[in-house]
Amino acid sequence: MFEDIIGTLGVAVIVITYFLLQVERMRSDDLLYSLLNIIGSVMILFSILKNWNFASFLIEIFWILISLIGVYKFVKRRKKERELL
Repeated sequence: MFEDIIGTLGVAVIVITYFLLQVERMRSDDLLYSLLNIIGSVMILFSILKNWNFASFLIEIFWILISLIGVYKFVKRRKKERELL
């Protein structure tokens, strides 16, 4: 039961994050966007450990990996901006 609550909250985090992107309250190149996607996916992965589903596991792993690319790009962009100062 606890795992289901965590997983459902993870889904809510991802859906709300995507909604904020679509209504232009968040940008996809913001660090927060990528971090919220990672957090939501980790929460869903936690729930999958109890009720194993390979397809769900796989999509969440890819969601995390793609979001990590966003974090990397953000950090790289910030470092470049600081070098210009």
